[in-house]
Amino acid sequence: MQLFPVVVFAFILPLIGAQVPHWGPCPEPAVQPAFILKQFMGRWFEIAKLPAQFEKGRCIETNFTLKTDNSIRVVSSEILKAELRKIEGTGVIEDMKNPAKLGISYTYVLPYSPYWILSTDYVNSALVYSCTDILRLFHFDFAWILGRTRTLPEATVEKAMEIFAKNNIDVSRMTPSRQKDCDKTL
Repeated sequence: MQLFPVVVFAFILPLIGAQVPHWGPCPEPAVQPAFILKQFMGRWFEIAKLPAQFEKGRCIETNFTLKTDNSIRVVSSEILKAELRKIEGTGVIEDMKNPAKLGISYTYVLPYSPYWILSTDYVNSALVYSCTDILRLFHFDFAWILGRTRTLPEATVEKAMEIFAKNNIDVSRMTPSRQKDCDKTL
């Protein structure tokens, strides 16, 4: 049984390089009330994010498409070292009573990761949060500000940061995403 903490630590060690662990379980932020999945579908550009080990490039965007079985086709892309890289995953509504709490997986091996829509107006911006709880001792979280265009007004970004903070989500390490010259490079 003493080996268990070592195995858990070895599993999460790669995450520590990019993410910041926080003590305690994940926060439970409020999500978008009366969320309408169909209106959320389409192309979203990453405006700002908390550091994420799996996002190292620029011009990051994700396209959501509703499938006939009510699952979601999720295609994310980035430019890394002058190469366009894409990854496809599947999204689902994890609780029909709370449709703003999505789950997304990019592999059949791992379970769905939380992908919660905290706020969206569907046409300009969206705030997304994800958190992984490790034995209720600490957690790793991710947060994104998304836009339907590659840039958002500074006032929109500031309001987004306030919403995260109001929900006990530490965004002090949030950084702007690189969205310049995206169409010229490929």
